[in-house]
Amino acid sequence: MLRGLIFRKIFKRSHSDGHKLRARELIYLFQQQPWFIEINPNGRIPALIDRRRGNFAVFETAAIMLYLAHNYDKDFKLWYDPVKNPNEYSEILQWTFFAHGGVGPMQGQSNHFNRFAKEDIPYAKKRYLDETKRLYGVLEIRLKDRDWLAGPGRGKFTIADIKAFPWVRGHAFTGIETLDEFPNVKAWLARALARPAVQKGLEVGKA
Repeated sequence: MLRGLIFRKIFKRSHSDGHKLRARELIYLFQQQPWFIEINPNGRIPALIDRRRGNFAVFETAAIMLYLAHNYDKDFKLWYDPVKNPNEYSEILQWTFFAHGGVGPMQGQSNHFNRFAKEDIPYAKKRYLDETKRLYGVLEIRLKDRDWLAGPGRGKFTIADIKAFPWVRGHAFTGIETLDEFPNVKAWLARALARPAVQKGLEVGKA
């Protein structure tokens, strides 16, 4: 839920154009208020209003990250030029959407049924936990002999990694006690968390 905010903090640390982040603390009920529904009809955070571009509203984490990259990362520090590097840009899209449509929803459902559901449904608990592990296995395959998800060679740190690593960071809460079964994923997560901008981003929203 904080990935959009984390990305904006990382973005700020990676650029020196005076971009300022102002995080607003939202409680659940705020998301259902008419003023927020106008920003995001789905009634969920994160959402962004770009004051620099006519108060343009963007919602969904993947869309927010791509929007910020296209409009503000002119040096391509966290992505690739779609015109000059179309293959690398496609890789970013593939892995960003993999996390957005796969890891996030499946791990989120695992969290719900294993942590919050009032009714104990063993099939659902096992189904979503197993699917989360399977998706970690896909990341494990991709990260063999690589540092990051997208880019040539060992890759470079991009919005694809930013989209994916916060979910994997919460593996223990989901019920995957360690990442020893996924050594490439474990090393990738450690690399991401060691980045100073990531450490700053993870502080967003803390009291």
